[in-house]
Amino acid sequence: MLDQITQAIVGILAVAGAFFCLVAALGVVRLPDALTRMHASSKAGTLGCGLVLLAVALFFPGLDVVARVVAAILFLLLTTPVAAHMIGRAAYASGESPAAGTVRDDLADGPDNPRRRLLEKAGRR
Repeated sequence: MLDQITQAIVGILAVAGAFFCLVAALGVVRLPDALTRMHASSKAGTLGCGLVLLAVALFFPGLDVVARVVAAILFLLLTTPVAAHMIGRAAYASGESPAAGTVRDDLADGPDNPRRRLLEKAGRR
């Protein structure tokens, strides 16, 4: 009985993870600009991968597998936001234009404008 419940939970987690990975892929294909595509891929992709890894940890309940799954999930949770932030700043600095419906640009007038900093560095060389 418990084995059937565990298999059902593993199946639900795996399907939910695959669904969120699909949503991330569709977001990358369908969204209008680099910043929103990056947001979709980082948020939904991390959730999808985390759910699939949880399914793996439940399906293979050995301590070594569970430890690797926990390490992989922690690695995803720590590195994905940093990578998404850096990709977003690089896209902004390279002149990627935001979507047509963008209302506000918080970096345009701020002291930490990546575009301005990139142009200043290029002018010094």
